[in-house]
Amino acid sequence: MKHIKSCSTVTSFMVAFAVLVTAITCPLSAFADNRSAGLAKVKILAMGGTIAGAAASSTETKDYKPGSLDIGSIISSVPGLEKIADISGEQVANIDSSHMTNDLLIKLANRINHLFSRGEADGIVITHGTDTLEETAYFLNLTVKSDRPVVLVGSMRPATAISADGPLNLYNAVILAAQKGSRGRGILVALNEKIYGARDVTKTNTTNVDTFQSPGFGCLGYVLDGRTNFYQATTKRHTRDSEFDLGGLKSLPRVDIIYGHVQGSRDLVDAAIRAGAGGIVHAGAGNGGIFPAEKQALTDGIQKGVVTVRASRVGSGMVTRAADYDRRGFVASNTLNPQKARILLMLALTRTNDPKEIQRMFDEY
Repeated sequence: MKHIKSCSTVTSFMVAFAVLVTAITCPLSAFADNRSAGLAKVKILAMGGTIAGAAASSTETKDYKPGSLDIGSIISSVPGLEKIADISGEQVANIDSSHMTNDLLIKLANRINHLFSRGEADGIVITHGTDTLEETAYFLNLTVKSDRPVVLVGSMRPATAISADGPLNLYNAVILAAQKGSRGRGILVALNEKIYGARDVTKTNTTNVDTFQSPGFGCLGYVLDGRTNFYQATTKRHTRDSEFDLGGLKSLPRVDIIYGHVQGSRDLVDAAIRAGAGGIVHAGAGNGGIFPAEKQALTDGIQKGVVTVRASRVGSGMVTRAADYDRRGFVASNTLNPQKARILLMLALTRTNDPKEIQRMFDEY
């Protein structure tokens, strides 16, 4: 299902060029003078990524430095935001998202919960690199304790590119976060005029601007011409209804992902267990199939208390339960991909290491 509008070359150039020019000539404080009474308060939390990236030339979209621009420059480069919401920005991190850590996940979730509990935001937008955006979105989907909108946004081209996609993505994300109709839908992702749910969205192409998809489920809706259009909603537990609570949590249990392949050995499984993994996600073949040597190693690990989840390397579809795997104590990932399964397993292990109870969590979330 496609519904993607194309911008003219001139418009794309003007928006991209604004990142360098307007950001310098229009300071962030200008937004404070233009705030109108009655607008929703939207806080933009910046994490870095390509949306804040810069390259040596306007035609370069691959060799660039992520996280080059600060949040003030990013906000000031998008015309009209001050008419949508009462905008403020905060720099939480400024990194390539491949450098994302568990500590930053906890920090970001805690900051969001603090802002909402203090009534400092009606909605939150998070600018983030696309490489790990889906993992951050799903972590927040399980740990943010509010039904108010939280929208993650990124871009596939740096801010300096002629055809930069970041400015329009950010504009649409602010529209989405400012509207009451976005409440109660879980953490959202807004890219390329589409709205996705955090649980099912994933990056599917290394370079294409339409890389984010929800295989098997589709997008939740669209943001077009300044309006949100929702057509679907998730049925899984999330945010305010989640049982997971970071509380005073300072760290997360170690969970490793092991990728299955022909003639898989037990070496990597044994190494993960020796290194202290409390859980392992196995990205298996087909419907979560595990090769014999790995299967035995994982079974040995389960007997030592290491919780193991069967996921799939396929990219879409459900990993179903099977009698032999159930007997051994494996957990089936349902429709979560390996990286999302790791997020849920880390949080599950903060509450229990009972495979049956963790299987319930994978069925409900």
